[in-house]
Amino acid sequence: MTHGYETGRLNLPFVGISTFGKRPYVEDWNALQADVAILGAPFDAGTQWRSGARFGPRAVREASTLFSFGHAGAYDHEDDATYLPADVRIVDMGDADIIHTDTEGSHTNIETGVRAALNAGALPVTIGGDHSINIPCIRAFEGQGDIHILQIDAHLDFVDERHGVRHGHGNPMRRAAEQSYVTGLTQVGIRNVSSTAKEGYSDARAMGSDILSVRQARALGPQAVGARIPDGARVYITIDIDAFCPSIAPGTGTPSHGGFLYYDVLELLQAVSKRHDIVGIDLVEVAPDYDPTGSTAILAAQVLMNLLGFIFHARSQT
Repeated sequence: MTHGYETGRLNLPFVGISTFGKRPYVEDWNALQADVAILGAPFDAGTQWRSGARFGPRAVREASTLFSFGHAGAYDHEDDATYLPADVRIVDMGDADIIHTDTEGSHTNIETGVRAALNAGALPVTIGGDHSINIPCIRAFEGQGDIHILQIDAHLDFVDERHGVRHGHGNPMRRAAEQSYVTGLTQVGIRNVSSTAKEGYSDARAMGSDILSVRQARALGPQAVGARIPDGARVYITIDIDAFCPSIAPGTGTPSHGGFLYYDVLELLQAVSKRHDIVGIDLVEVAPDYDPTGSTAILAAQVLMNLLGFIFHARSQT
């Protein structure tokens, strides 16, 4: 039995095609008209242990439909604010084309997608994939003005070169720091065994990094951590899902216990969104096959949805 609804289909979260938040899919990257453009980067050939993040974009998109109930906006009673109202235009660009075994070719295709979003005046949001996909994301900002990077991660990812590898998932923050338009990095959540040796930490600090562990960040509090980012900086945010404790985010290739819980990160993102112009985002290292519950992908989708809500709410207040 069917029912006719005057407002159209009910379109519950489990119905339909899983674009991000069930937003429109735009195949022609030259025809983007949006405030936010979601790009999948299903590349995981940069991993040093467990692969599987190539399925991250698909899993996060599917999880994101949980937050699409057929009405615009999400009212938050704590903040007394409606986030992501209908006038915030979000589109899904689909995925960058990945060429198996070809890091440089795949990275070039990811860079092309991010540049297309920037050329359209949209905020690029890239879903990985392993953390190496941040390298082409940052390259795409050449000529876009100075940026500061906020990295939320368990690992420093500041390896220069190891056995000839310069573009794996242990290298992205080193490659970012080398760019003339990257004015500094705030690296938060760094803990335990790292892919970066001691000299890498010294190099990072010499190249403008501010490094905080989970415990240091908690002792400071999210407002104080956010205040360490220079005033007036345009901020690019890169979130590795392994920044979170694997007790809530087991679906990742390199889990590290003692990580952040949800509100540790959410409150930091809200503080930074209020203080700074956010110019780009990536979220990486969701490897859904290691989490049969799907909770890691849901966490990733929820973090992105809330972050976008914070960004555009802050813009609407200025």
